[in-house]
Amino acid sequence: MEQTALLDVQKLALKKLKLFRTSPLRFLSRSMLASMFIGFGVIVAFKTGNYFYLEHSPFAYPMAAFTFGAAIVLIVYGGGDLFTGNTFYFTFAALRGKVLWKDVLKIWALSYGGNIIGAICFSIFIYATGLFKDPSVNSFLLKVVEKKIHAPISELFFRGILCNWLVCQAFFIPMNLKGDSAKLITMILFVFCFFISGYEHSIANMCTFAIAIVSSTAGTYSISEILHNLIPVTIGNIIGGTILMGFMYYYVNKSFLEE
Repeated sequence: MEQTALLDVQKLALKKLKLFRTSPLRFLSRSMLASMFIGFGVIVAFKTGNYFYLEHSPFAYPMAAFTFGAAIVLIVYGGGDLFTGNTFYFTFAALRGKVLWKDVLKIWALSYGGNIIGAICFSIFIYATGLFKDPSVNSFLLKVVEKKIHAPISELFFRGILCNWLVCQAFFIPMNLKGDSAKLITMILFVFCFFISGYEHSIANMCTFAIAIVSSTAGTYSISEILHNLIPVTIGNIIGGTILMGFMYYYVNKSFLEE
């Protein structure tokens, strides 16, 4: 059963809370690291997928989805702090009375802000490398961005819910497993599922948009177009993490955890 893993979730939330109270700047820095790690995943995914995209291969998206799994490995083992995961961890801990809701909101705000800053910083690094100056390298990335900024708000909202439900499972289920190999395979598989399904992850989108903006052929994206995506996706991510993960696991395991 998942009760042991849920207690690990609670311990992780309390550990994060301690860091937040001791040094908000360090907590912010970890949040920046998380989106930078996702930035690495975005780069390798779209660089890999682009080779297949240029050949009109149906493997463009599957290959991008598979290689994007590098991002979650970096976050879990590299020490990043991701807003979307925190929606699950801190909801569960707060429902059990271990964390105050006011602290939960502060932590969410700081981690989200740190993720934004990290995405911007990473895009500056990418701009300096010149890796996306060639339009032939941009094509797959820019096609995906165009779809993201023009999708209907209601669809983005529900894609956001399903995304964070699945992504939180990618962090949670490996807690039930022993051995790094099993954990790595499970995490990468779940991230592949979220990516290939077309769900929307707010922090991954931040990194994707930031990289697209600094690309030489992508100077036409407005703040309103980006917010058209990020606002409903972020709200959906919060619902997926809080209700479908935090509340649901608290509710179905309440009697077991109180024994």
